[in-house]
Amino acid sequence: MSLEIKHISKRFGAVQANEDISFRLEDGEVLAILGENGAGKTTMMRMIYGLEAMDSGSIEVNGTPAAIESPKDAIRLGIGMVHQHFMLVNHFTVTQNMMLGLREHVTERLNLREQNRRIQKIFDDYGFSMDPNMRVGELPIGLQQRVEIMKALFKGAQLLVLDEPTAVLTPMEIEELFQIIRQLTAQGKSVIFISHKLDEVMEISDRVLVLRQGRVVGERATKETSKEELIRMMIGRALCPMEKDRPDSAMRRYPVLKVDKLCVKGERGKRICDISFEVYNHEILGVAGVDGNGQNELVEAITGLYRAESGHVYLNGEEVTNQPPRKVRAHRLSHIPEDRHARGLILSMDLTDNSILVSHGEPPFSRHGILKQRQAAAFTRGLIDSYQISTQSERTKAADLSGGNQQKVVVARELSLNPELLVAVKPTRGVDIGATEYIHQCILKERQKGKGVLLVSAELDEVMSLSDRIIVLFNGEMTGCVYADQVTQDELGAMMTGVSRDFSALSPAWEE
Repeated sequence: MSLEIKHISKRFGAVQANEDISFRLEDGEVLAILGENGAGKTTMMRMIYGLEAMDSGSIEVNGTPAAIESPKDAIRLGIGMVHQHFMLVNHFTVTQNMMLGLREHVTERLNLREQNRRIQKIFDDYGFSMDPNMRVGELPIGLQQRVEIMKALFKGAQLLVLDEPTAVLTPMEIEELFQIIRQLTAQGKSVIFISHKLDEVMEISDRVLVLRQGRVVGERATKETSKEELIRMMIGRALCPMEKDRPDSAMRRYPVLKVDKLCVKGERGKRICDISFEVYNHEILGVAGVDGNGQNELVEAITGLYRAESGHVYLNGEEVTNQPPRKVRAHRLSHIPEDRHARGLILSMDLTDNSILVSHGEPPFSRHGILKQRQAAAFTRGLIDSYQISTQSERTKAADLSGGNQQKVVVARELSLNPELLVAVKPTRGVDIGATEYIHQCILKERQKGKGVLLVSAELDEVMSLSDRIIVLFNGEMTGCVYADQVTQDELGAMMTGVSRDFSALSPAWEE
């Protein structure tokens, strides 16, 4: 399926989200869209899918002008979209989710057996093993994404728009997604692939379109470009090399966080079993593991969001086991959560309210229970400038920001609290290359200032480049504790699957 975009523009108030954008997508092609947060990628895709009305310009599908005023029009034309945050009903089954919105079943009694058969066939055609009667909320993230893709194909999509499709996937799930994309393009279907991850763009795309500040700044055949050129096109410069200084050996070292024989029972049984480790000042301790192996339970037990069955958690020498989050935070802990929507932000509130969310009752933002609006607004404007958050003002609602800019708000707020321990869970999820570089530098500065950092990430490059030591989790147990500069990705991968164990770095190097 071919798609041609001609001179489309879109403005929101004073913000020019897209300006005079033109490009063409051919049959069986994967076109990657790159750009920083706020560059206009999502707005452009929302216009193609009929979720936003363009101010000017036109769209042609298979050489014919197309009027796309709603997602219904897009679906009728064969355009499907898989959003970064899935549009699924968790307590519905796979079949029920895939049937949502199909008008052919509005006036007739739904034959679930027949629909299950139809849906099972489309799964079989793409080599998926999935029970259509499973509730979507019980599926892993990777399988939920497959349901989204299959839902679009079930409705006749010949062109798929994938918005940050790998943001929450494991490396194995990413490779499975790429196999699906290759299968789709082999059938003549076309794919628009929006991502911040250059390695993935270079692997899966045929061409790359780069946006900056709402305009097209370049287009390249993937085989004829490099990551370095694409970075320069995106942010206007090369990335600065990341420098991780080695702390002074004479410096006083002490554990900021101590976890002792911690056990946590998850919803489906025990998920963390007898885990012990320490995070020292001037140290970044990475946590590696395939998603779902206990990382969330570990973090939430440390931060007071989940109750531990047994064991102990100490912050700066004081026990905080099973204390409520507010009391845990009072021990100088900051937390960048994995899910910014569920744990990090209140989307209906503006940036000022979100920036002081965990400190609104304390000076300088409050006096005698009265919020000091002027100080709060000035503080928020400072964060917006420092972290280059793309927004009209500090009064913009968090829901109106791009995902990457929402993440910047969370990171900025948590680092502004001057913590002794920073618990950072996927801190660069959905964030562009320039902002990722900046957040990495901020985390390293926390280490340099003498803070302790517990870094949880599904990105092995991120864990290995930032961490001093790395612990590895598999099935709720520690299968390794190693020095980041003395381990390979293959060795970490073996520990992440439980094949091998290595505890050579249980004690920091300076203690030996």
